[in-house]
Amino acid sequence: MDLELLSPLAGWCVPLGSVPDAVFAGGMMGGGVAIDPVGDTLHAPCAATVQTVHAARHAVVLRTAAGVELLMHLGIDTVALAGEGFEVLVRGGQAVAAGDPLIRFDLDRLVLAGCPVVTPIVATGDGLTTVPLAMDRAVAVGDPLLRIAGAATATPMAIEAGGRRRELRVGLAHGLHARPAARIAAAMRPLDARVTVTAGDRSAAVTSSVGLLGLALEHDASLTAHAEGPEADAALDRLAALLATEPADDAPAPPPRAQASPLPAGARVGVGAVPGLAIGPARWLDGGTLSLPQAGEGVSAERARLETALASVWAALDGEAAAGTGPAAAIAAAHRALVDDPVLHAAADAGIARGLHAATAFADATAAEAARLRASGSARIRERGDDLDDLGRRVARAAIGAGDDATSFVAGSILLADDLLPSHLLSPGAGALAGIALRGGGATSHVAILAAGLGVPLVVALGGELDGIADGDALLLDADAGAVVVAPDPELVAATRARIARQAEAERVARAAGDGPTHTGDGTAVAVLANIASVADAQAAVREGAQGSGLLRTEFLFLDRTAAPGVDEQADSYRAIAAALAGRPLTLRLLDIGGDKPATYLSIPAEENPALGERGIRVLLARPALLDAQLRAAVRAGPTVRIMVPMIAGVDELAAVRAALERVAAAEGVDVPPLGVMVETPAAALIADRLAAAADFLSIGSNDLTQYALAMDRGNPAVTAAADGLHPAVLRLIALTCEGAGTTPVGVCGGLAADPLAVPILVGLGVRSLSVPPARVAATRAAVSRLRLGAARDLARAALGCGSGAAVRALARGLVENDA
Repeated sequence: MDLELLSPLAGWCVPLGSVPDAVFAGGMMGGGVAIDPVGDTLHAPCAATVQTVHAARHAVVLRTAAGVELLMHLGIDTVALAGEGFEVLVRGGQAVAAGDPLIRFDLDRLVLAGCPVVTPIVATGDGLTTVPLAMDRAVAVGDPLLRIAGAATATPMAIEAGGRRRELRVGLAHGLHARPAARIAAAMRPLDARVTVTAGDRSAAVTSSVGLLGLALEHDASLTAHAEGPEADAALDRLAALLATEPADDAPAPPPRAQASPLPAGARVGVGAVPGLAIGPARWLDGGTLSLPQAGEGVSAERARLETALASVWAALDGEAAAGTGPAAAIAAAHRALVDDPVLHAAADAGIARGLHAATAFADATAAEAARLRASGSARIRERGDDLDDLGRRVARAAIGAGDDATSFVAGSILLADDLLPSHLLSPGAGALAGIALRGGGATSHVAILAAGLGVPLVVALGGELDGIADGDALLLDADAGAVVVAPDPELVAATRARIARQAEAERVARAAGDGPTHTGDGTAVAVLANIASVADAQAAVREGAQGSGLLRTEFLFLDRTAAPGVDEQADSYRAIAAALAGRPLTLRLLDIGGDKPATYLSIPAEENPALGERGIRVLLARPALLDAQLRAAVRAGPTVRIMVPMIAGVDELAAVRAALERVAAAEGVDVPPLGVMVETPAAALIADRLAAAADFLSIGSNDLTQYALAMDRGNPAVTAAADGLHPAVLRLIALTCEGAGTTPVGVCGGLAADPLAVPILVGLGVRSLSVPPARVAATRAAVSRLRLGAARDLARAALGCGSGAAVRALARGLVENDA
């Protein structure tokens, strides 16, 4: 006999041994596989007859014409739901064909109840061999799943005359379901007796777990047991005891709760902006007071003084842009462009004409423009006011001959401040800081971007939590948890130092492994890529062992200029970055401009709510020439380029881009490169199945997805702490994306990908690539290598059932800290 079973569910096929239940994992019920489902209906895997459906509606037994009995058990511990969430579509004795629906189930109901939903598909009977046809991959209903070979040996069930007979009752709390049936069968086999049980018109041998399950005996049901053989009395005694009470390890487990890995007593909690751990002395930033002269020495003298100061600062920023890498270079270049801003020049000149000193005139001009930005509806635009304050301070210092404001940092210290300016982290020695803790700040500010580039852990939005800390106080900064501990006890310090050392060694091993594939501890491949914006970033990504780039931000070519770059300029830049990646894939995101990233030459009207207005692909589709130029440049950059479309909300937008791409590729005489979608809107997550059918890959932009799902701007200090990418609502959108994508690859390129607490949850939800800042590549690879897929899936399921981001973080912290 050779029987092929088709997949009865859509989902992820896993070995039976990975099921979180000793009975199934140990093969006590028989051989087979398991599926982590994503659909809502269980189907027949082959032609068969329905033997029985359990009273709790969570399990069904089929019998094939060849005598093979098949058990399909929806989830683990689902018997405790007493049928809630299940709808039976067949009846006992009914003949079914392959693919016929058997049971419909509410997957969300099961997940919220905390039940593992992994579903064993088991073939029982002596003499059978099961050969999986799919393993550790996605399957659809009807895909080849399992081959069964051999001949099923029927267990005699006829009750013979003579022997011992006893009336028994089922004391098991949830009846004779799969787990106690398997244990009874295993416990009875060693005895020298043949025992059958009868309930109504059904009989079963006690050594057949599926046969016992087929009796469908509920709590307090009565049955008759008949025993033959030398140990007949002992067998009946044992059976009575096994039926009387459910062993402790058989009792369905209660739904998992978010068990916090508690922060130490007295921890001061803010928001983690750049992950990592640090121990060191506190050092408050000495911002100093800048005393500026009010009266000038004449209009001509002050205009000359201002020109000299501007030239000095421009030269310094030019040097920083040339010497810096990645975000540091980009931010220095942006500040350099502000030096030439005609609005600032005109306002400063007007101040000089009123008799002000050049330093005061320029400082007033930048302060006024910064105040205008801070009145914006966009928190990210408000943060750009920091850039203007920074520039105003630098030019004012140059105008009074004070030199540049080079901050002196103490290596190994934890810097405390109300807030920082970008220039503080462009100063020499900033990378030697152990960590940074700020009263204010935001997770998307330039300061956060620079700290991430330096690899310095950062906690923001601490507010009054920093009160009372003095220079030299011993601090422990846990940016993974967004907390600062003052005067940590020796045990906590020792444990944290051990974690830091383990993480550093894991990162060293990850770097030494080069850019080879990253796998979980049980062999699941998860690509670790880099988010980049320059050649220097690409080079850093390669050094850190990235397998390519999951996000090239192309805005750096379009901002801080008076006209859009042409095709040749773009192509040259993309080609240079692709060359720096040396054959690794380069995912080029089409221009994501608008909202908090305005380009004056595009004449995008002012909007009351720019985050919900003309930005991303909406800008490009409204300006076909701009889209055409970027697509031409992209296809000229080489065969390693993939193109990704930002801010998609409908399939029609993707179709328009694909049509343009195919037209451009044909005109350039090249193959059409892979085209993917950024899932940044709840709309995209909800129609992920439709998008996946039209796209080559999906990449989740977790920062925007979070703000749109929660209606909270991540840059707004008033809601920063609550705008958490690990909020269950965001995780459910990610789960929907992975589910809808089917076999289309799904990655995450937003900030969540670099969050060590998020990595196991994302992998457990089905994400198979993580794109992070170059400085986080090694740490992310190390985090992935410590995971086991089964544990990650269990954590993800539990996270979906939590009520808040804080509860999810508490749940994840225990796993990550135990593994670190």
